This record gives sequence, C-alpha cells and structure tokens, in this order.
Amino acid sequence: MKILISSHAFAPSLGGIETVGRLLAQEFVRLGNKVKVVTQTPGKNKQNQEYEILRQPSLTSLCHAMRWCDIYWQSNLSLRTLWPNALVRRPLVITHHGSYCRAPLGIDFNQRLKHAVVNRAISVAASHAVAACFRTHSHIILDPYDAQLFRRPLPERERSQDLVFLGRLVVEKGVDLLLQALNRLKSRGDVPSLTIIGTGPERAPLERLTDRFGLGSRVTFVGAKEGDELVQLLQGHKILVVPSRYNEPFGIAALEGIACGCVVIGSSGGGLPEAIGPCGMTFRNNDVAALAESLKRLLQCPGERARLQAHAASHLAQFQPATVAQQYLALFRSLL
Repeated sequence: MKILISSHAFAPSLGGIETVGRLLAQEFVRLGNKVKVVTQTPGKNKQNQEYEILRQPSLTSLCHAMRWCDIYWQSNLSLRTLWPNALVRRPLVITHHGSYCRAPLGIDFNQRLKHAVVNRAISVAASHAVAACFRTHSHIILDPYDAQLFRRPLPERERSQDLVFLGRLVVEKGVDLLLQALNRLKSRGDVPSLTIIGTGPERAPLERLTDRFGLGSRVTFVGAKEGDELVQLLQGHKILVVPSRYNEPFGIAALEGIACGCVVIGSSGGGLPEAIGPCGMTFRNNDVAALAESLKRLLQCPGERARLQAHAASHLAQFQPATVAQQYLALFRSLL
C-alpha cells in the first residue's frame, strides 16, 4: 500500500502530533508499506531514510504525491493540503487530535469549513472526547507513544525527585496553577521538588511567579529535553503533573511518564483521563485546591503510587505503535 501522510508539523519539530506522525510512518514502512510525508515544517532530510518527506511542497509536488498514493491520511485536518485531493480523488482519512475540535462560535468561517469537511470525510478521533466534538461518526484510534524510548529503568532505582511537568510553557498548560498548588503546600510546611521540562513564552513569567512564592530552591527549569536525556529525567521522578487549563484532546506526555514509572495527576477535562487510565488520578480543571490535595495524597502514600503503577503494562499495551498502526492499516484496506 502507498500511504501519503499529511502532518502540518513534523520532525525536527517536537510535539504530540509530530510524535504520532513519525511513529506511524515508521510502523507503516516496517509492515511493508510505502510512505511519503507532506509537512510545512522546514528542515533537511537525512539520506537513506525509510520514507520521503516533502517539506513545504509546491502544488505540483503535492499533486504528484497524491497521484502516487493509494490512501491519503491527514494527521489533523489541513485545508492547505486537502483541496488538491478534490481533483486527484484518493481515499481520504482524517485523524482529529485537537485545535479545531470545538463547536464553531459566531461566523468563524474557517472553523465551520473544517467541520463541514469532517462531516463528509472518513473520520478518526484520537480519543472519545475528541469524537464527541463532531456530529459525524468517528473511528476511535488512540495515539501511540514511543515504546522503545520511554521505559522504566532496569534495574528500578529509588526516585529522588517528586514532581515533573513536561510540555510547552504556554498559558493553557496551567503550569502557574501547579506553582499555586505548591505555594498552598508550602503554607502547610511541605514543599515537594518540581522539575519543569519545556520551553515557551511563559517561561519568564513562571520564573517570576516561582520567585514571588519563594519556591526557587524547590523548582528547577531545565528547558526542552528529548531522547535518553528526557527519559532519564522522567525515570527519576515519582509523579508527572499535567495541570492543563483547557480540555486536552489526549495526552501523549502522560503515556511517556507512565512508561517511565511515574504516576500521573492530570486535569479531568477532555481526553487526558483516557491517556492516564488507571495509572493516576484527575482533578477538576483550574481547581488549585483539588490539585494541591491530589499532590499531597500521592506524595504521602507510596503504597497508592505503587498500586497505580501496577496497571501500567496492561494500560500501555493499547498504545504500542505496532498495535495502533495495525488499526489504521485495517481501516485503510477497507477503503480500497
């Protein structure tokens, strides 16, 4: 099968959609298919790679790629790379990961157009929460995580650090809520350590808030990390915290933390609870008091953390790249 993948963002960019596209492209090739990737992310392609990457392609290149493929899969709807398919007419599958997964407000022409396209396409949702955003039926295929990279340490070692956050430093990710929760714990005489992994426009304001709360000795900003360095950081922590203000469509970072031996505390809106599963606990979005209580409970109860982590292997089995790729390939074959 010849599969053309559209992923607006792709490696070397870092993020959930980039991870999904990369992992499934590799699995499709491993399972005997041919793959090309269309992306707007600039960068240089490595020689002898498993698949071709068309970066910021011209209209001519895009049309040639569509004529080449048997299946056109968009990992998140991209109108920019969609309309030529009206001329070439290849079977189209669109997976929804977020961004436009909300009801249109007011005129909002672009959002209404995207929903109109979704209602006429073969639709896949990365979580049940995402599927509920659309009127049309969506196949539920959960996102994978990099199971070869993210893993528990062998042999298991004592985790010397308490809390870790992994993600972009933007307002909607709610890192300031986590700092407020730590400030509440500080007033009770108990301040856990926190490592913040990631970059973004909110780093300077968050550093100022850390200083204002007097948490400088307990909070460490380490910037963006990837590969083995990221894995080793996660392996040294007890709890991964995902305090998002908004309803996360899913939560690959939660899977990565669980795979590395963390339990997860995350906000309860959207698809994040589907990623956390039985390996953590949730609190109501934006509820600092509830977050502080959740942190206190899990930090003081190692037995509860061990009970939650005992579910990790069975929970993560459904997110293995090979398992997810097989689900997509079965759908693709049904359309040919």
